This record gives sequence, structure tokens and C-alpha cells, in this order.
Amino acid sequence: MIRWFIVVFLALMFISWFSPLLRRLGFGKLPGDLRFKLFGREWFIPLTTTLLLSLAAAAISKVL
Repeated sequence: MIRWFIVVFLALMFISWFSPLLRRLGFGKLPGDLRFKLFGREWFIPLTTTLLLSLAAAAISKVL
């Protein structure tokens, strides 16, 4: 169980480090990424970006 916490923590850390680079590459602005304002706060739900990054991670894990 502790391994999963470490893996999730490291994944979130890498995502936060690479998010500016991914935004420059166009991720986060894809069709299907939802951005809206609700109760005075801006919300962002990156559905398409999440799917693409998951597929890329799955492809890399299959190769390795």
C-alpha cells in the first residue's frame, strides 16, 4: 500500500514539474479539455489531455 502512495506522489510531482512544458506543447488546450467558471473560481478538467497521456504511458510500459 505504501508503494502506491509513493508512486502517486512521484507522479503528481512530475506532472506539476512538466505542466508548463506540456502547456507550451498544446496539452491542456485540446478539444475535450473543459475550462469554466463556477462560483467565482475557474475550474479546469483536462479530459482529453489525461486520455492522451495515459495512452502514451501505456504504450511506453508495453515497450519497456
